[in-house]
Amino acid sequence: MNATPNPPALKFLVIRRDNIGDLVCTTPVFRALREHYPDACICALVNSYTSSALENNPDINEVFVYTKAKHRPSGKTIPGVYWDRLRLLLQLRRQRFDYVILAGPAFQERMLWFTRMLKPKHIVGFIQEGKRGIRHIDIGMPYHPVPKPIHEVEDTFRLLAAIGIESPPPSLQIVANPAKISTVQQLIDQQQWPPDAFRLGIHISARKPSQRWPTSHFVALIRKLHQTHNAAFILFWSPGAETNPMHPGDDAKAKEIIDALPDIPVLAYPTHELGQLIAGLSLTQVVVCSDGGAMHLAAGLGKPILCFFGKSESMRWHPWKVPYVLLQPQSLDAKDISVEETCNGVEKLLS
Repeated sequence: MNATPNPPALKFLVIRRDNIGDLVCTTPVFRALREHYPDACICALVNSYTSSALENNPDINEVFVYTKAKHRPSGKTIPGVYWDRLRLLLQLRRQRFDYVILAGPAFQERMLWFTRMLKPKHIVGFIQEGKRGIRHIDIGMPYHPVPKPIHEVEDTFRLLAAIGIESPPPSLQIVANPAKISTVQQLIDQQQWPPDAFRLGIHISARKPSQRWPTSHFVALIRKLHQTHNAAFILFWSPGAETNPMHPGDDAKAKEIIDALPDIPVLAYPTHELGQLIAGLSLTQVVVCSDGGAMHLAAGLGKPILCFFGKSESMRWHPWKVPYVLLQPQSLDAKDISVEETCNGVEKLLS
């Protein structure tokens, strides 16, 4: 008697086209899919700017990457970008996905046309009355405001209830590249810090002006924590000039901090790409940063975090499922957070 063949494994594609923090806050979706469908082929479609956040993720079989026109490399034309996207569409269409999940809160109209071209068996997404195209989402979850603010993780994760997954969302998950960790470790070894030195990550860059902490405050904080804990520091920042309209950087701010601390063990570590930042953060013990992508990456690495919030929704964007201290002044401007408050917050994390 012939044995009954095993049914083919389900194939999922999760699409998240947004920024670093948004993608990191979607990693619980991959974890939950893997737990409920351990034999499934689970893939992701993300943009080139954020794709390193999913590198080595054990819950994902394959990451497909497209390039946004504004992120295209030097020498790449806009028609070239869209030609590559067409080829990717055809590649994905050949995968014959069972489920394409439009991850992200609210109705994801901009990705729905692309998803329809893939011809999956099912499209899973939020639906909102009055939105064009919702009829093409055959497994829809009505998107309604909730009585109280909820986290981005929770808001996105509740979409999975449409396919029967109603467990609480797990923690974020980021995995650093071993080769890049080794590179950072070599830089640390060259500093000849004591083997038991407490390593504190300081990330000084923030996209929103209201999230930026003053240079003088960083100098005072680093000096104080070195005095009280004999700490050593990895200083992270986005490289480049502050005047760059496309990618403003903090080279000048970092130089000012480093020049003011010649007697303090500080490793200058500008991060030219996302994998470098992830590797560097993985070798810290506590991270001080503003609300943003670096904060969510640190949470995905399981780091305790002290974070500065300006004009940002703290209930929606606070670090997810790690110890944290969140400082947000009434003025909603991070420059009004004192060095003393910050030191006390770090002490609270250490205790």
